[in-house]
Amino acid sequence: MVQLTPQSRIFVALQPADFRRGIDGLAALCRAQLAEDPFSGAIFVFRNRRATALKLLCYDGQGFWLCHKRLSQGRLSWWPTSAQASHRLSARE
Repeated sequence: MVQLTPQSRIFVALQPADFRRGIDGLAALCRAQLAEDPFSGAIFVFRNRRATALKLLCYDGQGFWLCHKRLSQGRLSWWPTSAQASHRLSARE
């Protein structure tokens, strides 16, 4: 189970990802585009080009979790831009 705590770090990729990628491909994106270690325990969030789906990647110490959420209707209404790249959110947000 992926558990969120107040200390959890969540990284959101600003550019859409190719959703044909699996764990290894998304871990490579973590290193190349986000400059973060995918084994750090942080949660990495990716969206597809059409903004209709999300993938979350997280390492829990034993292996990777890859979660996929596809919206049945509509598109994601919010996504950060490069100007918001270092914006801190509260736990409620």
